[in-house]
Amino acid sequence: MTTPSAQPPRKLRILILGGTGFIGPHQVEYALSRGHTVTLFNRGRTNPGLFPKVEKLFGDRNAPDGYKALAGRQWDVVIDNPVQVPRWVREAGAVLAPNVKKYVFVSTLSTYRNRGKVGISEADTDLLNAPSAPDATEREASYGERKVRGEMDAKATFGEGKTLIVRPGLIVGPGDLTDRFSYWPIRVEQGGEMLAPGTMDDPVAFIDQRDLTEFMIRLCEQDATGTYNVVGPRGGLTVAEMLFGCKAVTTSDVRFTWVDTDFLLARKLRPYADLPVWMPPRGDSAGWARMDITKALAAGLTFRPLADTARETLRYFHAQPPERQAALKAGLPPEKERETLAAWHAAGH
Repeated sequence: MTTPSAQPPRKLRILILGGTGFIGPHQVEYALSRGHTVTLFNRGRTNPGLFPKVEKLFGDRNAPDGYKALAGRQWDVVIDNPVQVPRWVREAGAVLAPNVKKYVFVSTLSTYRNRGKVGISEADTDLLNAPSAPDATEREASYGERKVRGEMDAKATFGEGKTLIVRPGLIVGPGDLTDRFSYWPIRVEQGGEMLAPGTMDDPVAFIDQRDLTEFMIRLCEQDATGTYNVVGPRGGLTVAEMLFGCKAVTTSDVRFTWVDTDFLLARKLRPYADLPVWMPPRGDSAGWARMDITKALAAGLTFRPLADTARETLRYFHAQPPERQAALKAGLPPEKERETLAAWHAAGH
């Protein structure tokens, strides 16, 4: 096992498909810091000024000749970060499979069918149904279903012995554009009475994009194959620990009011959307934040402190334009939060 501090035993030639969006930049920086050679392949539209000294190849994966720039080139590893359409895997494989030693596919924990089960490991084969159409869109198949198809196509195209599948949970941290974690430190920072969902002991789980991408690079250094659940933190985290941890990196006077799950559901507030990160730990979502990560821990998965994730998430958010800061993409709108809290108190709580 390659430890985070140890230098890798050999230098790799790494091709990253994408590389300039959310998880790509830190992945590139970490790979370069460990002495690897990196090539980026994308359309050149997202953050084109990044990494001026890194080789860049351009192509559109939706175009008929989109992979032309990759033809005839050889790499030790190709990391496929942004797959949204399953056919991208087979089309990339048609060009790359003969010329790369390993293909890394970024999948998701949402491939598992039974999220009511606690402790799901990579050995669990009860996955969602893969769409039959290789070009299935989000209207035709869920995110998890499309990722199942991508995993199948990766192994069929590159071979199981050359395929590494990483199944992350909710990916958070600086650079996130979805606000699915960011809502909490942002709202905490604003102060005042704040709605907190469920009970203080409800579990939550996520992975900082920097921990995810560093682990992926180290797996490549180990020449790992197979599938890994990648979420955290080690030992678990409660929603109370998350919220108080966010408060600890601010000077906020926030006061948490814990609102019962049934009350929230009766008012049609959606876990994981209106109340991101959190899912009620019961019924079909009992195992949502209780995945088995034993295999990843044994392979060297590490976690930075929650304080670092919360602080850097806030730093990134405050660097965004005012119009972006004014329009969060997840979480409770202020008026909805006030309305729900008023109803909770009116009910005698």
